[in-house]
Amino acid sequence: MIDKITQDVATLLAADKSGHGMEHVNRVLALALAFSQKEGADIEVVRLAALLHDVDDYKLFGQKYANELINANKILKKHNVDEQTQSAVLEIIRTMGYSKHLEGVRPKTLEGMIVSDADMCDAIGAMGILRTHSYALSKGNEFFDKNIAPDDTSLRAVQYRVSKKSHSAQHFFDKLLIIPSILMTESGREEGGKRKKIMTQFLYQLFQEEGSQNWLEYLEKFEERRG
Repeated sequence: MIDKITQDVATLLAADKSGHGMEHVNRVLALALAFSQKEGADIEVVRLAALLHDVDDYKLFGQKYANELINANKILKKHNVDEQTQSAVLEIIRTMGYSKHLEGVRPKTLEGMIVSDADMCDAIGAMGILRTHSYALSKGNEFFDKNIAPDDTSLRAVQYRVSKKSHSAQHFFDKLLIIPSILMTESGREEGGKRKKIMTQFLYQLFQEEGSQNWLEYLEKFEERRG
């Protein structure tokens, strides 16, 4: 069953060029399973939720799919997953994601926290930097423009969901450097802390090489506030 579900997911995500394709799903799955072993979670629920977590992503399929979880429901029913497991998996997908966090919605089960943390961890660190660049390219945005001043405005969920013409450096401060502080499991927080150091070091180096004093100062102040 898992192999067939994996193939269905791969087919749905085959055309993705924004960093949300099957490679991302496989990394989230591997992290989620590793976290599950440490945290003692239900492996079957974690595995299915990790596999299906992006098959209705609003960035890929639109808000109707995200609201109704059309693809996830279809796949779970197609492969005769029992109703209790279906319900647990759908609840995880429905409550995870950074925009959901901005709305005050978070997973309540251990399995949901694990899949959410694994997904967020793949958005940060070295892989997060690469995915951010891929997403920027897909939207025609630059990675860094030192002539754009830092924007310290806190985003709300609606603002976050609207693709804006910006550069990727701002995205680190809008989301990526915040993620480690909102991870929900001990395993996630440990992994997130390691990945945050990688991003911070990268940004310091980038801003230094670009000779951008205002962005260096902004990063230093951000780190002082966030720790």
